[in-house]
Amino acid sequence: MKYTVPIGPIHPALKEPIAINCTVSGEEITDVDVVASQNHRGIEWIGMNRNNPVQTIYIAERVCGICNFCHPACLIMAVEEIADIDVPERAQYIRVIQSELERIHSHLLWAGVAAHELGFDSLLHYTWMVREKVMDTLEIVNGNRVTKAIMMYGGVRRDIKDEHVPKIREMIKYYQDLFDKVAKLFLEDKTIKMRTRNIGILTKEDALKLQAVGPTVRASGVKKDVRQDTPYFAYPDFDVKAITPDMLTGKVVGDTYDRIVVRLLEVKQSVEIIEQALDEMPPGEIISEQKIPKLLAKIKRAEGEAIGRHEAPRGEDIHYVKLKSGFESLYTWKVRAPTYSNIMAWRPMLMHHQIADIPIVAASIDPCLSCTNRAVVTENNEEKWLTAEDLHNLSVKKTKEMMK
Repeated sequence: MKYTVPIGPIHPALKEPIAINCTVSGEEITDVDVVASQNHRGIEWIGMNRNNPVQTIYIAERVCGICNFCHPACLIMAVEEIADIDVPERAQYIRVIQSELERIHSHLLWAGVAAHELGFDSLLHYTWMVREKVMDTLEIVNGNRVTKAIMMYGGVRRDIKDEHVPKIREMIKYYQDLFDKVAKLFLEDKTIKMRTRNIGILTKEDALKLQAVGPTVRASGVKKDVRQDTPYFAYPDFDVKAITPDMLTGKVVGDTYDRIVVRLLEVKQSVEIIEQALDEMPPGEIISEQKIPKLLAKIKRAEGEAIGRHEAPRGEDIHYVKLKSGFESLYTWKVRAPTYSNIMAWRPMLMHHQIADIPIVAASIDPCLSCTNRAVVTENNEEKWLTAEDLHNLSVKKTKEMMK
């Protein structure tokens, strides 16, 4: 006999609202229906209705509390391309360091959540204790642990000063010394292996077909990483390689275990990138235009459209921006967060597994639902379902409107 088990929109295993309706036969999952749109904040609308594009930067920071550097980075890269704004080399290095600090804290936060979903709360608390070192470093450099308010068109708002460098190097050594211990706790524990090996498999074919991104797609053996494929900031100066699980295990399974492997190796890679950036960071200015009114005047005169892409901790983040000459704020701003792509992978990952596997499999893509959800269209209090053809036609119509 088949019946439906609703997971969410409010559920202990979900930190944000979303509904996963699983059809089960006994304990086996036979069908999966994901229902998003439980939360709509209107971020894009708010961002396009600020008094000027600088104010929108701080709205972009709040698209996602964890990825609060990536989103303004995407917005700013798009605007810089349209308005032809130069960025000093030192600022590009600082942007790289900020990006990798965010990746470390995001991956360690995820690792703790993953341990919690497995019922391994002692490992949750240990991992988050380890994460405090990077959070302290972020506070030293930015003045804040979470929202950093450091990005600006044409550079960054704060420098990495000489007195910051010893603290950052202390953090680097801390994680280098601790990596083997953390990796052993996650990868050699018998219980974790039993709960994650061959659980939530996403094949390479499905990962490509569903356009998964970030650690989710790399764990399936796809060597895709924006830092490697189309380098930005100072990443052309670094030898960044997409991390896949076979680099450690010698094989690719594409399961939940492999997604743990990829994130742990990426923490190690981020530490190495930060160390190299500190060693090679050039002197000089950190912003091309100090006077905000002059900067805004240049942006106001600009016209065109561009896309900003950033390899966020969860995967490729994309912001589309259109500027119109004489228009005070952003004419168009559209955000595609990584989870918007990765969430489609839940269905093949969950099929034919057990009900008890749902929390860790769902968590294995590191979902961020508040930056993913979209509004539901209703007419006369009834939901309006849109077919693939409807969505295509609406996309064509919207594109033509934006191109006018």
